[in-house]
Amino acid sequence: MSLPSPAPTRRVLLRTATGIAVAATVPGLATAAAATPTDVPGLAESPASRVDPRTGGTSANGWPTEKGADIGGAVWTRPVPGTGASVALRLGPASTVLVHVISRYHYEVEALEPDDIQGFQAPRGLTGYRTNYASGTAVAVRPGALPPGATGALFPAQRAAIADIVADCAGVVRWGGTFRTPYEAHFQIDVPPSDDRLARLADRIGRRTLALGQGPGTLALRG
Repeated sequence: MSLPSPAPTRRVLLRTATGIAVAATVPGLATAAAATPTDVPGLAESPASRVDPRTGGTSANGWPTEKGADIGGAVWTRPVPGTGASVALRLGPASTVLVHVISRYHYEVEALEPDDIQGFQAPRGLTGYRTNYASGTAVAVRPGALPPGATGALFPAQRAAIADIVADCAGVVRWGGTFRTPYEAHFQIDVPPSDDRLARLADRIGRRTLALGQGPGTLALRG
């Protein structure tokens, strides 16, 4: 078993050969279905898991919102390989894709610290695209350094790397830097649960992650 790539110790800009994420899908989980802790290796049963996590609401991107993370629903905290960080996201393809985005960001845009990543947020008070956090289908990367409405903190090469990461997601992910009021820390799943592009992308990420010499942090010679 190979060890995960160590996190960089300073700001660096790296380019991967294919831009493939380090993430694994969870077999048998539908994109919008609830999961129990035993469905996911490493997640232990807890008394809180008996709470009904559903709110009856839907986030702006069409996913069911939940009351909290790690309470027996579809949103659970999981590690982001190579970063030392964990983030609460929706299990299944949505998690696979967003972890892919975070991992590539870490290696290609800027090295991340554990507190640089924010996932699930409770739904109360959230409006618009922010409701996507309540369904576990959005993540903020370095929100303290990249607050809503602020621009200019990213170098051109960093912006180019982000554009490449999003392009690799083939319309499944949207970056908040393209919003009318930009939020450059924000990435969201931009398709509803019924869109099969999400499952296809997650499968592609999973298959390439298993291939030797691919994945975030891998350098390759280009012809």
